[in-house]
Amino acid sequence: MPDAANGIEGLLREHAPRVLAAVTRRFGRFDVAEDAVQEALLAAATQWKQDGIPPNPPGWLITVAVRRMTDLLRSEQARRRREQLDATRQLPEDLLGSPADSRPAEQDDTLVIFFLCCHPDLQPASQVSLTLRAVGGLTTAEIGRALLLPEGTIAQRITRAKERIRQSGARFRMPPAAELRHRLDVVMQVLYLIFNEGYTASSGEELQRAELAVEAIRLTRMLRTKLPSEPEVGGLLALMLLTHARRPARSGPTGELITLAEQDRSLWNRDLIAEGVRLLEQVLPSRRPGPYQLQAAIAALHCEARSYDDTDWRQIVALYDVLARLSPDPVVRLNKAVAVAMAHGPAAGLELVDELASDPKLAGHHRVAAVRAHLLEEAGDVDAARAAYLDAAKRTVSVPEQRYLRGRAARLTAG
Repeated sequence: MPDAANGIEGLLREHAPRVLAAVTRRFGRFDVAEDAVQEALLAAATQWKQDGIPPNPPGWLITVAVRRMTDLLRSEQARRRREQLDATRQLPEDLLGSPADSRPAEQDDTLVIFFLCCHPDLQPASQVSLTLRAVGGLTTAEIGRALLLPEGTIAQRITRAKERIRQSGARFRMPPAAELRHRLDVVMQVLYLIFNEGYTASSGEELQRAELAVEAIRLTRMLRTKLPSEPEVGGLLALMLLTHARRPARSGPTGELITLAEQDRSLWNRDLIAEGVRLLEQVLPSRRPGPYQLQAAIAALHCEARSYDDTDWRQIVALYDVLARLSPDPVVRLNKAVAVAMAHGPAAGLELVDELASDPKLAGHHRVAAVRAHLLEEAGDVDAARAAYLDAAKRTVSVPEQRYLRGRAARLTAG
């Protein structure tokens, strides 16, 4: 029953950060609570498939996590530390209860978990990895692919980060305003990485994992409410909305990938596009442009174009020029190569792709080969394009992307 399994997985991802927040709030030990919640999630994934989803999923998860938390604390002989815990810290009634309780969970401390994972004692790379695991619910393998790093490196970062938080004695609460702003960049980066994993899954049978994208949007709305004067938060939310608006047109009836050039634009969600554009109009006058505002402006140009060919590619290239100066990320430069090819011809785009080939962050990444293949096809070099498409297909672990890339190669062969 794949649909039921996917439904359970989405439900677990939705509730995991709230459950983690509740258990951390009670015990004050984020490092152990994260392990306990992970074990509760594994238990739920098995038991719920057999017995069905309980009436109160977060209550079920918290009950199991609390039991496991107690076992873990007992096993490490932390009696003195447990006795010093604040006995008055209790889980809210609407969250705990019995596993069969059907009352909904109303308290959501997910943003508190976000900022705890972005503690200033942690290096930025560790902040990102830990938050993607604890709040985003991504596996170490998924995080590795998102950050272009080996899975083992990610696992080590997460372990060290949890221990560092434990040693710091950080309390479970929102940081003061001044400190909150120091952590904001990492929080936004993690939210965008979660959204991207939902918009284009890095592995598996499905092209998209809508529940992740929707959760990232929900959390970003919460952040926008808390920090309404931060233009980059508004820019990030606008970027997500404008990108998510295209989701209905990105895959066909059998789940096949449909590129931006081939999408039926009548399927795009015009309400989300309008909301995203309104947000941009609110934040851009602040004259504090940041990477998310610029990316949102690029997304808006795509959404407002009547067709792919009508897109204002020269304006998009100009925005990418500014973006590349603010955020010299190789993925940004790769996206710019496509825009340059559309504005100035495939040869100009290929020149930029060749410059990226030696970047260690993109070494072996399928997107470089895929972009090269597309531009070679546009340039009329059929044999080289076919080889590049097949090379890209070998490098990705996303089944829909593999099918699309092999299909492009096969079409060139047939032609």
